[in-house]
Amino acid sequence: MAHSLSKQADGIWLNARIAATGDPGNVILDGVMVVRDGLIAWLGAAAALPAEYRSADLAQHDVGRRWITPGLIDCHTHLVYGGNRADEFALRLAGASYEEIARSGGGIVSTVRATRAADEESLFLQSGRRLQALLAEGVTTLEIKSGYGLDLASERKMLRVARRLGEHYPVTVYTTFLGAHALPPEYQGRADDYITLVCEEMLPALHVEGLIDAVDVFCENIGFSVAQSERVFAAAASLGLPVKMHADQLSNIGGTQLATRFKALSVDHLEHLNEADVLAMKDSSTVAVLLPGAYYFIRETKQPPLELLRRHGIPIAISTDSNPGTSPTTSLLLMLNMACTLFRMTTAEALLGVTSHAAQALGQGHKHGLLAAGRAADFVLWDVESLAELAYWSGRNPCHAIVRGGRFSPAPPQGMNQGAYP
Repeated sequence: MAHSLSKQADGIWLNARIAATGDPGNVILDGVMVVRDGLIAWLGAAAALPAEYRSADLAQHDVGRRWITPGLIDCHTHLVYGGNRADEFALRLAGASYEEIARSGGGIVSTVRATRAADEESLFLQSGRRLQALLAEGVTTLEIKSGYGLDLASERKMLRVARRLGEHYPVTVYTTFLGAHALPPEYQGRADDYITLVCEEMLPALHVEGLIDAVDVFCENIGFSVAQSERVFAAAASLGLPVKMHADQLSNIGGTQLATRFKALSVDHLEHLNEADVLAMKDSSTVAVLLPGAYYFIRETKQPPLELLRRHGIPIAISTDSNPGTSPTTSLLLMLNMACTLFRMTTAEALLGVTSHAAQALGQGHKHGLLAAGRAADFVLWDVESLAELAYWSGRNPCHAIVRGGRFSPAPPQGMNQGAYP
C-alpha cells in the first residue's frame, strides 16, 4: 500500500513523555505536541501549551504516558540486492575469512552476479520485504547504497529501485552511489580502468538522472586504494555531491584521512581508526558510523576506538549495514543492543546514534532526527517504561505506532495492540 493512503495525524498529542532529540537525558515528562498539516506546530510541557491550541477544535490523541522519539534513521544500508550469501556464511563457520572468500570470487562479486541477473521488479519485491521489517521497528528515514551492479545499467537499476521504495513505502530514502564497492569480474587486473569508468561514465550519467544523493567508496586492501578513492571523491566534488567512505574496517590504509580532506559526511566501520584520524574527523565535522552487525557477523575482535571518539567529541551514529554478506540484519533495534553490549556504548549514545547523529551522517540534520516546531512530524510511540528498553530487549518490538510526514504508517505486523491508532 502506498503511504499516501495513510491517515493524517493532525491534532494535539497529549499525556506523552517526549525525547525530542532521542536523548533520554533531555526529555519532557508531561509533554504535548501539536501537529498540523504534517508539521509539528508546537512542542513542550503541557502547562505551557499556548491558549490558541487549548481552544482550537483539534483532534486529541491521548498516548497514555507512552514515550515519543523522533523517527529512527538507518544511515548505512545496502538494502537493494539479489539473492543471499548463506553459503558463504557456512564457509566462514568452517574457518574461511571474509578476505579469503572475497579473493576467491565470492563476497561482493557473488552478489553482483545475482543482482545483475535480477530484473527491476524482482529487486523491488525482495528489497521491499527487507524494508518492511525496518519500518515495523520505527524507521522513518534510511540510506540505500548501490554497489552490487558495478556497471552502468545495473547500478542504475539498483538506484531506481531505491527511489521507488521511497515512493511506495512510508519512508524517506536517500540514495548513495557506491560504484567503487568492488572490482567487477570483467575488470580484473584493471582497477584503474574501472575507476575511470566510475568517474567518467557512471557517476555523471546517474547524477544527471537525479538518482544520487551522495557518493561512497570502499577504501580497503581488498577494495580500492587511497589514490583510486581520491579520484572518485574528486569526481563527486566536481558535481557538487557529498561523499562518505567505508574506511578502516579491516586495516588502516589512510582512508579516513582522505575522507576528511573532502569533508566527508561520515566514515563508516572504523575498527582500525587511530587518534590522528579522529582529530581529522573533528576538524572536518565528519560523523563516525559504527556498524555492530558487521562486527558481530564476521566475528571481528578489534573494536572501534570508542574512548577516542568520546574524548574528541565525535558524533557517533549506529546503523544496520543491512547487506547479504556481512550484516544480513533488518533490525535497527538489535543494533542498539549490540552497540551497547559489544562496543560498550551507553543507551543514550546508542539512541542518539539512530536519531540526531544518524541524521548528521546523512547531511540531513536540518530535516530529520529531531522533533521541533516547523519540522516534519516524523515520530514513534513506544510501549516502554524507560527509553533504555529500546536497547535492552532482543527480539521484542515495543513500537506502538509510527507517524511519518504527519501521517500514520501501517501498523507493525506483529499483532501488537495499536489502541486508537490505525
